[in-house]
Amino acid sequence: MTTTLLVRGATLVDGSTADILVADGRIVEIGAKLGHLNARSIDAAGLVALPGLVDLHTHLREPGFEQAETVLTGTRAAAAGGFTAVHAMANTLPVADTAGVVEQVHALGARAGYATVRPIGAVTRGLEGAQLAEIGAMASSRAAVRVFSDDGKCISDALIMRRALEYVTTFGGVIAQHAQEPRLTDGAQMNEGSVSSELGLKGWPAVAEEAIIARDVLLAHHVGARLHVCHVSTAGSVDLIRWAKKRGIAVTAEVTPHHLVLTDELARSYDARFKVNPPLRSSDDVQALREGLADGTIDIVATDHAPHPLESKEAEWEAAAFGMVGLESALSVVQASVVDTGLLDWADVARVLSSAPAAIGQLAGYEDGIVVGALANFVLWDPLTSRSFATSDLRGRSTNSPYLGHSLPGRVVATVHDGYPTVLDGELVDAETVAQSARAAQGAPIFASTQENHRG
Repeated sequence: MTTTLLVRGATLVDGSTADILVADGRIVEIGAKLGHLNARSIDAAGLVALPGLVDLHTHLREPGFEQAETVLTGTRAAAAGGFTAVHAMANTLPVADTAGVVEQVHALGARAGYATVRPIGAVTRGLEGAQLAEIGAMASSRAAVRVFSDDGKCISDALIMRRALEYVTTFGGVIAQHAQEPRLTDGAQMNEGSVSSELGLKGWPAVAEEAIIARDVLLAHHVGARLHVCHVSTAGSVDLIRWAKKRGIAVTAEVTPHHLVLTDELARSYDARFKVNPPLRSSDDVQALREGLADGTIDIVATDHAPHPLESKEAEWEAAAFGMVGLESALSVVQASVVDTGLLDWADVARVLSSAPAAIGQLAGYEDGIVVGALANFVLWDPLTSRSFATSDLRGRSTNSPYLGHSLPGRVVATVHDGYPTVLDGELVDAETVAQSARAAQGAPIFASTQENHRG
């Protein structure tokens, strides 16, 4: 099964307008008034063509927590949000700390076909922070893991962190740190500040994040390793990363969409949809994060998509789980926070949501964006529309979005992954069609079965 697509009149990130012809999984021509007798035509007038989005921080939950999300449902959510590749975090059950588990996750993603799935391997066994996981075996496995993280838990032992950084230098890997000093955040429920004091909730101080970042950039510099800082949330963290980069330290950093727009004032509602790790911070922090993204201190936007079943979020604040879903809303929030405010343009968006995260994760094919000869991974985005974000916009298994009922700009009209559409006319393509297209793209025989029958 092959797909030939002709996208007509799309606006490219440089502001020009062009047709895009896709055949055999690749972009074969870009120009004006292109034609092809057998191509499926997509009218892209008024739409921005962005390279396929890449998320470096996704929780797909499978194996072990399928009640919240699966690889299939999570990648459907990804496609609906314009993502063609996601990096799956290791805090599953069993933990992704062996070659066997990361290969399972990788295979589930390939079978589903909605997005490329690159597993992130655990740094330590069982995420316990005591012994290094099978880092070398995961790196040399079929999943070819290059990013390692105990996300959800900080690698607080400096010696373990040093050993991990040294180990990944042998094959060019990167350690992605969840910067949270555990002794300073024991029992913490939200950002430490005036709001936490008024609400009587234990505060989560900014220094708990900043102290770990300061230590880790120095460790990375000492051993000559690559460090990536997950979900930066404070102005002080931005300053530290800016300082480290000026010194030539090989550090990269991410910010989530929700930390670009939401503040700790929302905790006043006691609505646990706003309970997240790291916590929502102050308006001053939000502004510093936006500026850090605009000046390149922060390299990428990553969703930290963290699905939870209803019972985990529809609870008293202190008993509720930390986390928000974010794949379907990410591009809208980025547009609202940094494009519509004039801080970034669409070429910048392509960098922070596609080429830069792909480079950090060593995912090939995203370096040059939408160019002739490249694999056809792109999203057609309507920036001029708006929508009241609702549960019907969520395509995963969980509904813990902080944006429900809020007006968000833009919508995905089409997503194309490796040359075949996963979203058309704003709707997901059915699972069997996508799975068949994926098998064809991988050169595998096509057989009649649904992805639901194959879930682990």
